[in-house]
Amino acid sequence: MTTQDTNTGTVVYGTEDILMSLCNSVTKVLNVATQSQIHYSGMVQRISKTCLKPDIGCFVLFDGGFSGLVVINFSAASAMEIYESYMVSMGMPKDELAHSHTSDEVANVMGELMNQVLGDFTSKVRRELQTQITQNQPKMLVLNKQVVLSVDANLDKPESRRVTFYTARNHIFYLELAIDRTEFIRLYDFVPQAELEPDELMEQAREAADSAPMVPAPAAGNDTDDLLKSLGM
Repeated sequence: MTTQDTNTGTVVYGTEDILMSLCNSVTKVLNVATQSQIHYSGMVQRISKTCLKPDIGCFVLFDGGFSGLVVINFSAASAMEIYESYMVSMGMPKDELAHSHTSDEVANVMGELMNQVLGDFTSKVRRELQTQITQNQPKMLVLNKQVVLSVDANLDKPESRRVTFYTARNHIFYLELAIDRTEFIRLYDFVPQAELEPDELMEQAREAADSAPMVPAPAAGNDTDDLLKSLGM
């Protein structure tokens, strides 16, 4: 939580503040995209490791001013609700939508939305913490069993957290964050730069996606080693 050093009067931002900023990016982008209300629990879990879990999820590495790993795990029901709500809000007829979370179309759409979430988060880090982080492209994976992530994210003393999210129909998905133990201390007062409107952010993300090479979504597999090999790990 944001604290104030009683001795110096300086404002200190810690792990939970960074986590809350990330959670707010998730709800902000998905609320606009789906035209519905998605919210997260007021409680956060301390966890020992981050995992990709069934039914569909993604992981994103970021580096720069601080390093970390973000994992988002969707149930089939939550992924399909978000996918369908987003596509319908974009004007797509319901009878033309994919019917299974294992569809490549669902993975591509969810990957686009996660890219917008991380774009919003990195923009806030630049404005509010006055540092820069970069991210890799989110990789959406359809899974039928849990995969423990052991990725080189340059973390020396990682802290891991899990937050529960609820869709408008009360389907559940989870966000996990692993990040080095860090604090940002405000040295002097400053006014953060103006925040982009959600529509502007989504348009920027679409332009970036259009210019980026298409990477096919890996299919579900029964062998964890094959899955990790396909990710280059």
